[in-house]
Amino acid sequence: MSLLSWIAVGLLAGFLARWIVADDRTGCLYTVAVGVLGALIGGALSQSAGHKGVDDFDLRSVLVAALGAILLLLVLQAVSGRGSTRRRRR
Repeated sequence: MSLLSWIAVGLLAGFLARWIVADDRTGCLYTVAVGVLGALIGGALSQSAGHKGVDDFDLRSVLVAALGAILLLLVLQAVSGRGSTRRRRR
């Protein structure tokens, strides 16, 4: 897959994952980074399950990348304490 395909898959997967998880961070680069990292995570999990990873620009690749991005965002929220719902000490 070319660099532009990775960016396109990352952007679509990042938007989908941020919409599902309700992530309130903004920025195009953040969305692409979440999507591309999600593609790496989702592709690795897919290959370890015996299926094809993320290697084409198609709906399956976007969905696998989005699942990986959702996992990434959930882990980031768990580590950070859910962001805005976290109680702050005064």
